Amino acid sequence: MIEFGHGTHVGLRRTRNEDTYYADASLGLFLVADGMGGHQHGEVASALVRDAVVELVSRGHSLIEAVNGAAERLLAHTRPSFDVLPMGTTIAALRTTTDGYEVAWVGDSRIYQWKQELRQISHDHSLVQALVEAGQLDPAQASQHPQRNVLTQALGVTATEQLHIGMARGQLEPGMGFLLCSDGLTEGVSDTTIARTVARNDLAAQECVDQLLLDALDSGGDDNITVLLVRSC
Repeated sequence: MIEFGHGTHVGLRRTRNEDTYYADASLGLFLVADGMGGHQHGEVASALVRDAVVELVSRGHSLIEAVNGAAERLLAHTRPSFDVLPMGTTIAALRTTTDGYEVAWVGDSRIYQWKQELRQISHDHSLVQALVEAGQLDPAQASQHPQRNVLTQALGVTATEQLHIGMARGQLEPGMGFLLCSDGLTEGVSDTTIARTVARNDLAAQECVDQLLLDALDSGGDDNITVLLVRSC
């Protein structure tokens, strides 16, 4: 059995929500996409990728094949329009089966796993994360770095042959949870606060999501915020 909660909010500084998400327990597919590109291009990019992943998974493709296919479709969509602003999107996706799970991501939308404690299983495709991994920046500095939102990978921006899709898989166990979110949550809410909310078994998954959205708004709501919490019962 899968229980999930979901929500998105434009935030307090933006006029449009360029985030999108999808949640379907019967298909076992959950994803968050954070679009970018100015004007309406970000919301077009995230919606196109969402729809492509859903279609390809529904047709029997693996999650990694679906993300690859979505990337190719977005590039094909943008290629003829050299006069428009480039558009791209992140993706953080989860696919569950009866006893297993697989996750895939591109960009800085995150995937956390809950199993007695909160653990980030995705790795940000960002300039700052690359500097941390190279030992040139410590994580505390990274969270305040002025270029922390500069991505090194994004669907629609990174060429297909250079695209690196992060992925992981494992056994799905009762009591295990997954949190998928755009950086509108993680920019303003610490992992400690997120963990405190996700740990609350007295709250339904939807109540946890609502609380996390409120936390992000209370911290300033500088960006669009999208949160998905999936629990294996």
